[in-house]
Amino acid sequence: MLVLGIESTAHTFGIGIVTGSGKILANERSVYKPTLGKGIIPKDAAEHHENDKEMILDKALSKADIPLEDIDIIAYSCGAGLPPCLLVGANFALDLSKKLNKPIIPVCHQIGHIEIGRLTTNAEDPVIVYLSGGNSQVIAYAEGRYRIFGETEDIPLGNALDVFARGISLPMPGGPEIEKLAKSGKYIQLPYVVKGMDLSFSGILTAALNKFKENVNKEDLSFSMQETCFAMLTEVTERALAHTGKSEILLVGGVAANKRLQEMLDRMCEERGAKFYVVPYEYSMDNGVMIAWVGALAHNSGWKQDLEDKIKPAWRTDQVEITWFK
Repeated sequence: MLVLGIESTAHTFGIGIVTGSGKILANERSVYKPTLGKGIIPKDAAEHHENDKEMILDKALSKADIPLEDIDIIAYSCGAGLPPCLLVGANFALDLSKKLNKPIIPVCHQIGHIEIGRLTTNAEDPVIVYLSGGNSQVIAYAEGRYRIFGETEDIPLGNALDVFARGISLPMPGGPEIEKLAKSGKYIQLPYVVKGMDLSFSGILTAALNKFKENVNKEDLSFSMQETCFAMLTEVTERALAHTGKSEILLVGGVAANKRLQEMLDRMCEERGAKFYVVPYEYSMDNGVMIAWVGALAHNSGWKQDLEDKIKPAWRTDQVEITWFK
């Protein structure tokens, strides 16, 4: 069985091809990049996806060395995400499904990040730390769903880092640029906001940008942003680990590539006797492989999802029934 997955929730248009057993045959993408100092403009990102979709499909089929007719299932990111971007992927998937007369499976973007992490690391039943531009959640599987044990109350961490980066005139994506500057910075106090199991990053962001206006240097602010935000996440993750009784942590999403965050979570896991896994860099960013793989898992487990809603921009992680978890 061959599954083609289409990702188009935000800045990335990606197509991945996997087998029913999880062998990755292709992972191609094109990324919309806003101008310096600007965030994603959904209409422009959607136009980028529309312009590049056929090219990315051709590249994926060429990489997998298969004709389009060999595809058995079409999967696509149905949500959560930016509506104009989601519609490009959904319409493309529907067109391919009709052209090939093949079944189509709508996939929750967040579940894609989780499952590609499990596939590529062999983590079995972890507490998942999912961090991206659109989500910041601490998650674990329980009773048929991925349950959210803690999440941001306002903006996601990836978004906060990008807004901070733009505010101090760094190029996008902001996370890697902040990580570079942080290596030569020292700590200054910023708000530390943990509310039960939830987190808030808006106050930290505002405080950091205000300090920049007061001529605090970029290096110290970058270091302090990372240390404060990552310490908050580590605290909440440790409590989730204790509460669930699980023995693994899996870090996924675009922010997962940050080495300092990995170091802090790894040290916590060592102290608690837990195993620590990080999704490979290639699959930490938005990609079509993760959508294809969830499509394969869903099909293999007999999971059914109607297409009453072509896209679900606000689809939550814990709204998806998980029929394949073992």
